[in-house]
Amino acid sequence: MTGSSTPFVPSASDAFVASDARFDALVAEAGAVSVDGWDFSWFDGRATEERPSWGYARAMAGRLARAGAALDIQTGGGEVLASAPVLAPLTVATESWPPNVARATALLHPRGAVVVADSDEPPLPFADGAFDLVVSRHPVTTWWEEIARVLAPGGTYFSQQVGRESVFELIEYFLGPLSSEQRAARDPQRARADAEAAGLEVTDLRAERLRVEFLDIGAVVHFLRKVIWMVPGFTVGAYLPRLRSLHRQIEEQGPFVAHSSRFLIEAHKP
Repeated sequence: MTGSSTPFVPSASDAFVASDARFDALVAEAGAVSVDGWDFSWFDGRATEERPSWGYARAMAGRLARAGAALDIQTGGGEVLASAPVLAPLTVATESWPPNVARATALLHPRGAVVVADSDEPPLPFADGAFDLVVSRHPVTTWWEEIARVLAPGGTYFSQQVGRESVFELIEYFLGPLSSEQRAARDPQRARADAEAAGLEVTDLRAERLRVEFLDIGAVVHFLRKVIWMVPGFTVGAYLPRLRSLHRQIEEQGPFVAHSSRFLIEAHKP
């Protein structure tokens, strides 16, 4: 018996069904992943972010190795502090979120560091002049007067912080245009002024804007679940139409591109 056959060509509706199935799988996977701590290894192969040229973790480690008493404010899960090969003889870290307190304790106690559960609001639970080094990576708020108080004379504050309009392309995709006041927040020059008003001398201030790429919708969901202040109250259900639209945009046009903003500040207490 002879005959001919026609190759199967997927229709547009078939493509949408496949895309929707992929969307559901990616969102379900991202929603099931723990958001405890500041380990971002889950994003490998799913998102990329340029790193600031100054290498905060390496520079922080060098300062810790020379310090006698050091404090890490808002340590998260303690991952960055624990990356230092040598800690100060007295090393203390603060954290407010209970899951992160437990994570940081498990990671840092074996290194001889103490983790203190703290509300991240003044006052810091330490005596005046208790530390010759205070560090902090991406603090939500910097309480400059408290930092100046707990620093010993000649002590140093060293911090990498989130700068102006960081990842605003993604935030505005979900929330719409942000105000001029929101755009002006986290200005490095404001940080300088606040540090100096607290009696500190700023010796280094650098800022960079860095490319971020989200390669699939799962990376977006996990990011917004983990960095909860980007889109306050974010849930998949609340933003389902926007998420589906963004998923199709990434599938058709490639990675969603945004730009993070970072600045490095170092200040000394006279």
